[in-house]
Amino acid sequence: MLYNVVLTPHYLQWSTVTLLFSQLPPVLIVSMGMAMVIGTGGIDLSVGSTMAIASAVMAKLVAPESSHGLGYPIAVAIVVGLLAGLAVGVFNGCVISVARVQPIVATLSFLVAGRGIALVITGGALIELFTPFLGTLRRGTLLGIPYVMLVALVVILVVAVLVAKTGFGYRLLAIGGNLRASVLAGVPVRRTLITVYALSGLLAAIAGILATARLRASDPSYIGLLLELSAITAVVVGGTPLRGGQVRVLGTVAGVVLMQMLQTTLVAHNIPDSVSQMVEALIIIAAVYIQRTSSRSA
Repeated sequence: MLYNVVLTPHYLQWSTVTLLFSQLPPVLIVSMGMAMVIGTGGIDLSVGSTMAIASAVMAKLVAPESSHGLGYPIAVAIVVGLLAGLAVGVFNGCVISVARVQPIVATLSFLVAGRGIALVITGGALIELFTPFLGTLRRGTLLGIPYVMLVALVVILVVAVLVAKTGFGYRLLAIGGNLRASVLAGVPVRRTLITVYALSGLLAAIAGILATARLRASDPSYIGLLLELSAITAVVVGGTPLRGGQVRVLGTVAGVVLMQMLQTTLVAHNIPDSVSQMVEALIIIAAVYIQRTSSRSA
């Protein structure tokens, strides 16, 4: 903040804040799902591809026939897109909990295959969308707060309540804290894990639809690309340990804001994206090292 206030022109203008708000929601929403997954001691590398699938499904359904679409109403297209993301999450959860495949392996497979599925759905082409509802979602505000940011705030509130105030949240944290003890205590581990990954897939689908509205198009090669890295970084920087057993919702929000500010700073000073990605990787390593050091000293 201090660096930008001093050295970045026009940083304190409201337009800069609005731009930041418009970029935050997809990462915030995906990070909420990632925080729950990491809370169980797992990982979900498929969230970026799930965003692309949900975007592709929605665009294919709602686009007119002249654009190689099916011409369905936008409400139907959004619901089916959300269901597609939910299905991906359920599939990941079943592979992990029933087939007992390690989360990093199970979700890595869909990281690769999922984007291919999105490309097949759209025929490898970018589908432009000029639906009035998506335009309103992109530009609309309530009391000066963009609609997309309000969606993200609702998601944050729901996840915070789920984790801290429900039996589902207690089971989630118990599994991440000690899986074997949870099994012996009669915790429905399989059902809980499937639900967690299903929620991660659903939230990724919501993020994909918001990203599509912002871009005014579905681009399966771009939407959600490397977003899993940003989400993991935000969760780890926000204080949720990779070993599981804890979920820091507000910390994750702070991590998202911090990482977005960092990326905005690098872009404002013409730093290439490749450098930004390397910086994110270094921050992940530093955050994990700090967490391990803190746990050992405790």
